Order: sequence, then C-alpha cells, then structure tokens
Amino acid sequence: MTKSELRKTYKTKRDKLSIETIDEKSLAIANQLLSLNIWDKSFYHIFLTIAEHKEINTDYILNILAGKDKHTVVSKSNFETINLENYLLTDSTIIKLNQWKIPEPIDGLRIENSKIEVVFVPLLCFDKHGHRVGYGKGYYDNFLGDCRPETIKIGLSLFEVEDEIDAIYADDVPLNFCVTPDKVYPF
Repeated sequence: MTKSELRKTYKTKRDKLSIETIDEKSLAIANQLLSLNIWDKSFYHIFLTIAEHKEINTDYILNILAGKDKHTVVSKSNFETINLENYLLTDSTIIKLNQWKIPEPIDGLRIENSKIEVVFVPLLCFDKHGHRVGYGKGYYDNFLGDCRPETIKIGLSLFEVEDEIDAIYADDVPLNFCVTPDKVYPF
C-alpha cells in the first residue's frame, strides 16, 4: 500500500482503540524497550503524546529515562522551516499545547541535533525494512536526516509490521529498530 493509504488505514485502526488498550500497549512497549542495548547513552529525544490522536503514551518511557538519570530532549515544531527545535526537558520546563494541540516546551536550554544519541520516533505504521509512515509533513525525516549517522532511531508502534510500504522517498530516514507491544524489530 502507499503511504497515504496506510496513513488512512492506521489512523482509523488507532481511533478504534480504547484509552485503556492504548495504555496497556504503551506500558508493554516501554517494557520491551528495556531489552534493547541503548541505555549507556546520555541524550534521548522523545515525543510528547498527542492524547486526542490516540498516540502511544510516552509517560512510561519518560519515567524510565528519569529513573536512569538520562538527559531527555523534547521538541518544538518550527512551522516555517518544517524542522524540530530541541530542548532539554527539566523539572522547570513549561509544556503547552500548540495550535495543533501538540505538547511542546515554551523555551529552555536548546540541544543541538548532534548531541542526541537515541531518538524515539512516532509513527502510524512501519515495514520489514525499517521504513515508517508518520503524519506526512516531514518533520521527523528532516530532524533525523540532520542527526549524526550513528544516532539510534527507534520507532514506537501500537501495531505489528507491514510487509512493505510503497513509494519510499529518498529523504525518508529508516529506523534502526521498531518496538511494538509484542516484539522488537531490528533493521
């Protein structure tokens, strides 16, 4: 299927999930992450959940990062450049919803992409080659393309793998792993 077909299909599938199911799957994904050999790094980028879109609840992963005393980085969307501006998440970071109801930091200590070692990537679905379908705007592809090549890119998916996504673009950045409630997929 094409990206647009998959985007529509998986948005519908996700909309049908209950909040309780999303919470259970989110906890299972966080537990699966603990099996990965990624916890020796310092700077971890994570997206903050857009609850009304029924995204994975990243609070469990945020708790793991805090418990392991890691530097957690969150982003703010720059709508003019289609890029993410990254900030260190601290106890004093103020988070507000932007015009699209995306939780974002108001300001704070900027973190350069070159410092980020692990990125937890939002997605709607993924395939056996590590390609993903997001919301289609390109923010994460732009961001990931600007990270160091050795940055570990981990997709977080409520659903299992698709065989193949048709029409992958040259700028699409593949994942190193994708984690579902039941399995870790290495690429």
